[in-house]
Amino acid sequence: MHHLRSVNDVMTHAVVSVDGTAPVHDIVETMRRWGFSSLPVLSAGGRVAGVVSEADLLAKAEGTDASHSVTAGQLMTVPPVTVPRQATIAAAARLMAQGHFKRLPVVDDDGRLVGVVSRGDLLKIYLRPDADIAEELRDLITTRLVPSGTADVHAHVDHGVVRMEGEVADPALADVLVRVARTVPGVVDVTSTLHARVPA
Repeated sequence: MHHLRSVNDVMTHAVVSVDGTAPVHDIVETMRRWGFSSLPVLSAGGRVAGVVSEADLLAKAEGTDASHSVTAGQLMTVPPVTVPRQATIAAAARLMAQGHFKRLPVVDDDGRLVGVVSRGDLLKIYLRPDADIAEELRDLITTRLVPSGTADVHAHVDHGVVRMEGEVADPALADVLVRVARTVPGVVDVTSTLHARVPA
């Protein structure tokens, strides 16, 4: 079973980039060929030095025949906005939303480019099979949240919607289980009929 937790789990590993010496013509051709609206610009060491976008090209090269004289290094936006490969999917989604980004370069601990994550990549969590989600929920419930013999909880998943049922020793635990279930990647909604066990 594969738990989708981090950017590394969903990012595109095959990366298209340019170096700082690439002229406008090459940048535009690369964007056209791959259908990207922005490209990471790499330093000699493979680190992300900046990002060049269609907006950069239009704003800085407008009205000039700069296709050969202006380079990615001159056009790129710095400092680049990147996301660590170990960042959570939720953190990457917040960063994209805040900056209105469609895609972000993914870097390792040394700042080297290792992938690219897009909005579509982040949405992959909602394509997780129900069986994977159910298995992760069972693992969370039985090994981390519910001490053995203290509850009888079952989680059923249908198109990402979790239905939790059964009984627990403490009413507060029922609320905890529902909150935790909502954090599992791929879960769309959670309904619960969990109830507290009546003392004998």
